[in-house]
Amino acid sequence: MIPKGILISAPSSGSGKTTVTLGLMAAFRARGLSVQPFKCGPDYIDPAFHAAAAGRASVNLDSWAMAPARLATLAQVADGADLVVAEGAMGLFDGVAKKGETGTGASADIAARMGWPVVAVIDTSGQAQTAAAVAVGLSRFWPDVRLAGVILNKVASPRHEALLRSGFECAGIPVLGALPRNASVSVPERHLGLVQAEELPRLNEILAAAAGFVAAHCDLDAILALAGGAVPPATCAPVPAPGERIALARDAAFSFVYPHLLADWRARGATVLPFSPLADEAPDPSATVCWLPGGYPELHAGRLAAAETFRAGLAAFAETRPVHGECGGYMALGAGLVAADGTRHRMAGLLGLETSFAKRKMHLGYRLARPHQALPALAHAPALRGHEFHYATILSQPNAALADVRDANGEAVAETGSFRLTAGGGMVSGTFFHLIAPAEDHLP
Repeated sequence: MIPKGILISAPSSGSGKTTVTLGLMAAFRARGLSVQPFKCGPDYIDPAFHAAAAGRASVNLDSWAMAPARLATLAQVADGADLVVAEGAMGLFDGVAKKGETGTGASADIAARMGWPVVAVIDTSGQAQTAAAVAVGLSRFWPDVRLAGVILNKVASPRHEALLRSGFECAGIPVLGALPRNASVSVPERHLGLVQAEELPRLNEILAAAAGFVAAHCDLDAILALAGGAVPPATCAPVPAPGERIALARDAAFSFVYPHLLADWRARGATVLPFSPLADEAPDPSATVCWLPGGYPELHAGRLAAAETFRAGLAAFAETRPVHGECGGYMALGAGLVAADGTRHRMAGLLGLETSFAKRKMHLGYRLARPHQALPALAHAPALRGHEFHYATILSQPNAALADVRDANGEAVAETGSFRLTAGGGMVSGTFFHLIAPAEDHLP
């Protein structure tokens, strides 16, 4: 049975959602509760921290990319837990202009569909009673989203807290916690968001500090008591696996794989065979397909350039079998990558792609892709839903375009990906597009 839950959101990014979410997960876990984490929207980084804090794998729920049945099916992973804690993305109602499978991608879509009450984290820097007016706006904007209370963040002093509480008392909105300014309780960041969980040797110490901080300044009993929700029953067929035996690049350079995709592939009977390009490992020769996920190849470009066993093994594999790369994996399949300092590093050379981080430019947003060339096991899907997030510039992309790619407004996107067929019957393909799910609606 799926337990009741709460969704942690905020008026905007940077309000402290992740710190509060991790602190709550770890604090409830310390009480002996089994906490099931979820993340709203496309995100690879936060779920890894969720898993470390809660001790259960975190799953992404995306209202733009996922149909209602898929959302409800994924929610079933909470079966057996005592509490759901979901973390929103950006501001509570922030999403795209045009709806996708279920909604706009806003966290509010997930709160409404799952029935999870919202706890809003309010950054109170530079304001007092006005913070309550912001929360009133959140509570009234969508009638089917319930704001159950707020956690005040970055409270400057006891006097500041008293002013804040007076405003929320007038507004009739419960204050569930008041967190004083504390720069020591935070997760380090870098250019694509948070540092990956596996890169923090002090992660357990950070999570313990967050748990203690939140427990000391929040009413955990009140937060637990307001949990609610009724996830609608549904079943959805797993996403097809790209092959029976999948050689999956998996290390610090290639780590962006959605847990729900891996679970779906295994549910289809596929065997996942991890290997590490950074350790100069080649894909397992018994595999039927090779998949290079996204990550941070630009931070490890020198080691990838020197990985001769990986490069030769990948080339041999590609002669007879499919090889596909997403974002960082796509760049690694290319001819070369220019790092931020201007140094060009040799990549696998299986595609002609040349990319550069010397001149950073953000590419961000949902994507609807209609492949010109069928990707492994996805020939049945006329369109795929996913997202793009990177700072790389394409210097050259000489191979044939892989797909027609559109943003959430239907506008054409220049990053089409590319592919080539090999002499031995294999195929090498890549795209900056990260797959979330096959499109299940009927958009033109």
